[in-house]
Amino acid sequence: MDNRINEIRRKISVLRAEMVRVADAMHDQIRHDLDSTESALQLMAMRKELAALVAEWKAAGGSEHLPTIQERLNANNRPAQKPKTVTHR
Repeated sequence: MDNRINEIRRKISVLRAEMVRVADAMHDQIRHDLDSTESALQLMAMRKELAALVAEWKAAGGSEHLPTIQERLNANNRPAQKPKTVTHR
């Protein structure tokens, strides 16, 4: 069952990234006073798909915290910096 949960999580991750891309495009269309109906409808369909994937994930036994998009964007995923060495003369 672990493989199924991981596969669903992968799908959720890919879908979230695509949702961010579509939302950015929609906001860009709005900024330029263009019709954003298609982007908005696509985003709503993606949200519906995401809700179904989360329900499937929970039904398969997934129980850990799923981060929101904002939490994912705020996460510091950069490698730790190496301490600078001090040279003595």
